[in-house]
Amino acid sequence: MKAAVVILNWNGRRHLARFLSSVVEHTPTAIDIVVADNGSSDDSVEFIRRKYPSVRLILLDKNYGFATGYNLALRQIKADCYILLNSDVEVTAGWTAPLLSHMQEDRWCGAVAPKLLSYTERDKFEYAGAAGGFIDYLGYPFCRGRILSKIEQDKGQYDDAREVFWASGAAFCCRAELFHALGGFDDDFFAHMEEIDLCWRMQLAGYKIMVEPKSVVYHLGGGSLAKESSYKLFLNYRNNLTMLMKCAPTSQRIVVAIVRPIADMCSALIYLISGKKALASATWKAYKKFFASHKAIARKRKAVRSAACCESRQIYRGSIIARYVFGWRKFGKML
Repeated sequence: MKAAVVILNWNGRRHLARFLSSVVEHTPTAIDIVVADNGSSDDSVEFIRRKYPSVRLILLDKNYGFATGYNLALRQIKADCYILLNSDVEVTAGWTAPLLSHMQEDRWCGAVAPKLLSYTERDKFEYAGAAGGFIDYLGYPFCRGRILSKIEQDKGQYDDAREVFWASGAAFCCRAELFHALGGFDDDFFAHMEEIDLCWRMQLAGYKIMVEPKSVVYHLGGGSLAKESSYKLFLNYRNNLTMLMKCAPTSQRIVVAIVRPIADMCSALIYLISGKKALASATWKAYKKFFASHKAIARKRKAVRSAACCESRQIYRGSIIARYVFGWRKFGKML
């Protein structure tokens, strides 16, 4: 099984200088390492050519974002499996073998993620993926090891390989043929939530999403957009709403249509009261953009749902926000 590690880069020279050496050191020589550059204006390309001549470069003419950037790059890479990796991830010895083992042994494994730990607090899970991702019935994401902003310490409590709902875009392995058959990431997302959307579509096509904690990587996080970025919040809200409309069954969509606007507008009001006007505005702008794109999203939904052969079994049927309010701070054995 031929595999390729693919890192999408945009003005990330500082991350490449810090993290690429671990990828080169701990990735078997039989696996290609590719950096797809999204039209960087820094010296990322020159740095790779000088320091890592064995790393293949794919040069894109501008910043296409995470979704389209990967879509364009992966069309140029011949492999059975893609291992997508953020530029701010440190990998460990033997990290690829457990991931590829799932692909080889289970033809219905569409994607598999490693355990994602924090680069700065190495005994804690990392926000972006922890030990496997899930969503609740309203579409809010959470992880084994991370509920909303509460991040757990890694004590080996989630070291079992198991089926999850989504694999973090920071680091995951997927079947190349399936990726392309499903149209890859949604180009309209630009960045954020595109991997969750893809994982949902994989499940609707009958495939499983797995997490394999025997593979461990450390993620710095916040490499592209800061946590308090209003643009990041806009993308998260808009893309999440789009994903729900595209993929959710009718019964779930009805609940989401009633409850989500109330919950999200409450969040916007809290931002406003807290003096975070830009974040409040981002929430409203996300809804405005979502409604403006409604017809186009409806066409995508028709295509996605008409091709669906089954539903995901990994959606939490309650609300993580409600559970959080009443004291749920750890994933535990909820799913």
